[in-house]
Amino acid sequence: MSLPYGVDVSVPSVARMYDSLLGGRDNYPADRAACSALLEQVPSMRELALNNRQFLRRVVHTLAAHYGIRQFIDHGSGLPTQDNVHEIAQRVDPASRVVYIDNDPSVRAMGGVLLETNERTAVLQADMRDTGEIFDSEPVRRLIDLDEPVAALFVSVLHCIPDSSRPGELIAHVADRLPSGSMMVVCQLVSDSPKIRDFVTGFMDEQTQGHWGRVREKSDVAAFCAPLELVDPGLTEVSAWRPGHDDVPAQLTWEWEEYGGVGFVRH
Repeated sequence: MSLPYGVDVSVPSVARMYDSLLGGRDNYPADRAACSALLEQVPSMRELALNNRQFLRRVVHTLAAHYGIRQFIDHGSGLPTQDNVHEIAQRVDPASRVVYIDNDPSVRAMGGVLLETNERTAVLQADMRDTGEIFDSEPVRRLIDLDEPVAALFVSVLHCIPDSSRPGELIAHVADRLPSGSMMVVCQLVSDSPKIRDFVTGFMDEQTQGHWGRVREKSDVAAFCAPLELVDPGLTEVSAWRPGHDDVPAQLTWEWEEYGGVGFVRH
């Protein structure tokens, strides 16, 4: 496939770095080099990514199978990989509908090819901070019924949003657009170490040429989730959220972690 317009493979992409950590093939030397450099400082990075992917699988299955959710908007979805949101949800109910949101043009190109035969899914190239554009878009209007519960996913993406863009307000704005009884999934990278927070934040901001936000603290995530009625077990490191029998290596070091939870939207 030729590269879509706007893709510069010499600049690492968060989506492609994540793909590389998961063992995917849709990444380039710059992405792999950035991952290698980051692994020197945070050696748990690969295990963290794998555990985060397993969390996504568990949480989507739980939302579909135990909470009856049939509509999903996946903000900052990244590149398609094994067991995407629509595949998990549609195993529970083939009528489940999913809209993937990402501003990376490579995600739009690759995701569009993957989903072109699935009429209940769509990929929208948009900035996940533009709630109005997303909810007024053709894919959302076509696939998402806002009179019925919706799951809005923000899985491992809020650390890509700088404080100046007010990620907490983003969560509140999306919650306001969802019908009561909807659910939201929120998690992001956190660390108790100021040194790690500062290093990773600076490194990723430089490598991605400004397409990064901040590694935060657990209290920040708690503030983001204030509009939600959290379900058990509340906010936690993601591998501890309703753990299954996932064949994924545990983190051996804990410089940072993926932290978050799931909650209802109540109006």
